[in-house]
Amino acid sequence: KGHVTSYNLKMAKPGVLRVLATSFLIALLAFSSTLAHYNEDEPIRVHLVPHTHDDVGWLKTVDEYYIGANNSIQHAGVQYILDTVVEELQKNPDRTFIYVEMAFFTRWWNEQSDETKDIVKKLVHGKQLEFINAGWCMNDEAGTHYNAIIDQMTLGLEFVRDNFGDEARPKVAWHIDPFGHSAEQAAMFAKMGYDGFFFARIDYDDKKKRSDDSTLEMIWNPSPSLGEEAEIFTGVLFYGYGPPPGFCWDVHCSDLPIQDDKRLFDYNVDERVNSFVKAAQEQAKHYHTNQIMFTMGSDFQYEGALQWYKNLDKLIHYVNKATKGVEVFYSTPSRYVNDVHNANKTWTVKTDDFFPYAD
Repeated sequence: KGHVTSYNLKMAKPGVLRVLATSFLIALLAFSSTLAHYNEDEPIRVHLVPHTHDDVGWLKTVDEYYIGANNSIQHAGVQYILDTVVEELQKNPDRTFIYVEMAFFTRWWNEQSDETKDIVKKLVHGKQLEFINAGWCMNDEAGTHYNAIIDQMTLGLEFVRDNFGDEARPKVAWHIDPFGHSAEQAAMFAKMGYDGFFFARIDYDDKKKRSDDSTLEMIWNPSPSLGEEAEIFTGVLFYGYGPPPGFCWDVHCSDLPIQDDKRLFDYNVDERVNSFVKAAQEQAKHYHTNQIMFTMGSDFQYEGALQWYKNLDKLIHYVNKATKGVEVFYSTPSRYVNDVHNANKTWTVKTDDFFPYAD
């Protein structure tokens, strides 16, 4: 479905990708993609994106999720996530983290000392801690009214602006958990000034087709009336919104840590590196550039951020040391969008909803 186009960020109005049609309409309803996957003669660049997905109310109340109460239902304490992430980011300037749900961040922020707030501001302005999406929550897209979407996004974005300045305004929309995605939501994100839009949940048949065709990333043109003003670069995440299998190092995960001390039993650097390289190569087969993104985190993760970052530091060191075919580094979705743009590729165009949804 759709046609092939390219975009040029330099010609965009501030904050929004403009799309330039550079080829003719090559197919209509029965479109079959001919886009090639990544260039195997160049290294795969793996963007590691440490993150947590913190539902603003799900199995527990918002207050219970924040303070870590009622853990017999679900173990989750958002205040500890932010405490330990801020501590760990200060130990290594290469480390990054993204945060999304301002309903929780504002509660945490209001409890901090002036000293801690100054530290956080330095992390934000240094691009180690990056706000992504930054609405009050990650809203549903199927049953919500546009007024409510605009209100909750405004509430979160105003907090970011008032406390961290316009420089901290998010450039990427991040709806990793809503069940299906609407064209209207994409148009609103484009009009709000976002450069990219990423999510995880689309119909399983659609995802398989897009994976086979290397069309998991596209230009979404959701509004015929608004035209290119509503266009936005859009990507479907490969492993849902979690890490590749075998590489979850949260305190609640059981995957093998990297054991790099040869004086001890169970030294596993070679195995861990080889498994990671295979996961990167497998994902790259289904994308259009040599840039891929690994979402290193999941629901309410990073309560003990040290365990994540200690293993990620080792992973980056040993993979980059062992192979030239895969480059791995800390990143954020906005850095990823920038690198994908610089690849200067052509993209398929999506015009309708990602509904209905089934998994």
